[in-house]
Amino acid sequence: MDEAAALARAAEAGIHCIAVPTPFQVGTVNTYLIEDDPLTLLDSGPNMGTALDALERGLAQHGRRIEDLELIVISNQHMDHLGLVQILARRSGAQVAAIDLLAPWAARYDDGMESDDAFANRVMTEHGIPEDMRIALLTLSHAYRGWGGAATVTRPLPDGSELALRDRTLRVLHRPGHSPSDTIFHDARRGIVLGADHLIKHISSNPLIARPLDAPIDGADPPDRPHALETYIRSLRATRAMDDVELILPGHGEPVTDHVTLIDERFDMHDSRAEKIHRLIDEQPRTAYELAQALWGDVAVAQAYLTLSEVLGHMDLLLADGRAVEQREGAVVRFATGAQ
Repeated sequence: MDEAAALARAAEAGIHCIAVPTPFQVGTVNTYLIEDDPLTLLDSGPNMGTALDALERGLAQHGRRIEDLELIVISNQHMDHLGLVQILARRSGAQVAAIDLLAPWAARYDDGMESDDAFANRVMTEHGIPEDMRIALLTLSHAYRGWGGAATVTRPLPDGSELALRDRTLRVLHRPGHSPSDTIFHDARRGIVLGADHLIKHISSNPLIARPLDAPIDGADPPDRPHALETYIRSLRATRAMDDVELILPGHGEPVTDHVTLIDERFDMHDSRAEKIHRLIDEQPRTAYELAQALWGDVAVAQAYLTLSEVLGHMDLLLADGRAVEQREGAVVRFATGAQ
């Protein structure tokens, strides 16, 4: 099934993709209008005028306005997915639904982002990112916050629950890894999954290291660093095991029509990257930042937290297998090969 056929299949099911611009390297974000009762929108795009304009134009193509929306569903906490939610909810009076773990964070977006940045700074310090680069990254993160925004979740959804609309029932499935709040919505009767950032065809979803959603926002009792890639792999395995899926509608790019093959390719990619990192630490002990530089060069500077998350995710796999060990030098961690 090619992209046009997949989108036509979704449209027949009353699901229309509306691509909305973002200021990020990933490009546009896919929001989805679900023609049902209540009239539902999955995700919103970032909080910027061009995104709002694009969303309004997309809705108009289907004879709808923002004021017609009755339910807005959030797939994850990233600003390209929730930035406009509260604006849309105020204009339409729509209910806002999201995985229950996300509700407290979304309500205190600014405080949550502040705590997230403090957590990220601790991770970056521990794993060798220089101070001047940390300051630059945190300054950039603070500047980006305006593209997100607080949102009041009026319908918190437990993992495994059902979101019942008039013509369909969506199973709510928590699939953390890319973010702590990643959620997919499964219409088993139609074999369709609204997959957001959980599985994207043209790029591998980055397993970002993020402060756990259940950690105190006030920063008290700082949480341990989560193992984002291990979590993401468990989520992918759960999705791979779903045998009643014909089509995944992602948050970016074109639809996925063979999720099993794509997930297997991602598993192979992660195994290959872990082997590359193992060879590097076999040469000499290195920090995660040094490993990122060895793998990606200048990209490791421009996207330091993304690449650091990638490296630490694969180091966690090697540590779990006993093929690597941590060596602490003061506040900084280096990785070396372990006993085979």
